[in-house]
Amino acid sequence: MIADTRGGMTLALLVLGAGWGITQPLSKIAVSTGHGHFGLIFWQGVIGALLMALISALRGRGLPLRRDAAWVYLVIALVGTVLPNSASFQAIAHLPSGVVSVLLSLIPMLAFPMALLMGTERFAWRRLAGLSLGLAGVALLVLPEASLPEAAMLIWVPVALIASLFYAFEGNYVARWGMAGLDPLQVLFGASVVAALLALPLALVSGQFISPLRSYGPPEWSLIAASLVHVLVYAGYVWTVERAGPVFAVQVSYVVTGCGVFWAMVLLGESYSPWFWIAMVLILAGVAFVQPRRNNPVAAPGPIRQTVR
Repeated sequence: MIADTRGGMTLALLVLGAGWGITQPLSKIAVSTGHGHFGLIFWQGVIGALLMALISALRGRGLPLRRDAAWVYLVIALVGTVLPNSASFQAIAHLPSGVVSVLLSLIPMLAFPMALLMGTERFAWRRLAGLSLGLAGVALLVLPEASLPEAAMLIWVPVALIASLFYAFEGNYVARWGMAGLDPLQVLFGASVVAALLALPLALVSGQFISPLRSYGPPEWSLIAASLVHVLVYAGYVWTVERAGPVFAVQVSYVVTGCGVFWAMVLLGESYSPWFWIAMVLILAGVAFVQPRRNNPVAAPGPIRQTVR
């Protein structure tokens, strides 16, 4: 199938990568006026759930409410949205968007040692080499007077990595315990609903709730756009996996990182030192070495890491 549609599938990967890549600069704009992370996560969940409800109606597949399904929604909402996005929104308020995009590409490398501990993967020297390349790339990102414009930004790099750690755990959780017979779009739908329900009281208590009855500027429209792109591109990723297979579809990871940096340069005017580009090459090379075996589940890249089987 891939051979017959390689041109079309390659174009699909480029479109998906461009879509996912733009969500980081949009998130940067969304936090630019001080919107709190819990308020942003709430509306991200609401917008995503509404769009997923429409997609589910068109598919003719509802949202299962069994106990095991509800548990999957809760776990994915926590480790795949509320906790990592809390860290990511705070980090991107202080770090260049392109740097956050590159740090998110570390997810497969962070997932590898977790998989070893959970017994879902076996040790491989090739993947250890990939992990070493990724760590070398991170070192270049955080070295003083290297990739970060200001030394004060260094403290926010570990915060950004918290998001990658949760996303890596999410993929391993699903690989180990499955999704209770749900398909990826049902999981995304249910997790979006639960994430909104979890974030609402946190936003209200912390004073971070964003009233919809307000004038809408670039931050608000950026949040809406990022949330819509989030769902549409993920649905497109699932379609690509079904048409071309997970081994082909996972290559979108590289496109996401490259497009994230490109959009940051275009939309935010970011520029980077030579060390940044060297770090990016090392990290992406590490990702290539660490990619899972052909018969393993493939995790969607970037901020939408639900595992596609």
